[in-house]
Amino acid sequence: MKAPISVLLFALSALVAPFALHAEGVADWLAVEAPYARAVPPGQPNSAVFMILENRDAIDHALVAAASDAAEVVELHTHRQEGGMMKMRRIERIELPVGESVTLAPGGLHLMLIGLHAALQPGEWIDVDLWFENGTRKRLTAPVAAFRAPMRASGERDRTNAHVSEGGKDTAGH
Repeated sequence: MKAPISVLLFALSALVAPFALHAEGVADWLAVEAPYARAVPPGQPNSAVFMILENRDAIDHALVAAASDAAEVVELHTHRQEGGMMKMRRIERIELPVGESVTLAPGGLHLMLIGLHAALQPGEWIDVDLWFENGTRKRLTAPVAAFRAPMRASGERDRTNAHVSEGGKDTAGH
């Protein structure tokens, strides 16, 4: 009886191994820095998630979808200047050029949480799944923060108008 069980386990591991290796490949090429979801008061149906995505692979990739248990739908969004006004628009993908970091920040690229299941409060955490054009996925856990200063193109935070950040701590020295 031991031989058939070991054969079965070997066969099962042969079937599962490619998926495990494929999923682990995401962590090898994608670095996620400073993820956070914006807190919202009760009754507010939507929020957003921000982060920095760094493609450490030798080829270009693209973020094509996202999901979270915190909301009914998660969409990829950007802000565009239209008729002298900034307007938020859904986009199909966020390009991740080889060797570059892409910042998802207020006023720019972001993940839009639509149809929140509950108000997001500072100090809570939410899970977010990211899917890429090659079929790989990355799960991350993001803290909920009341406010963070927007990112500069250099990846540094613009603290000019920042007063409250994660955990309600004053990070601007005020």
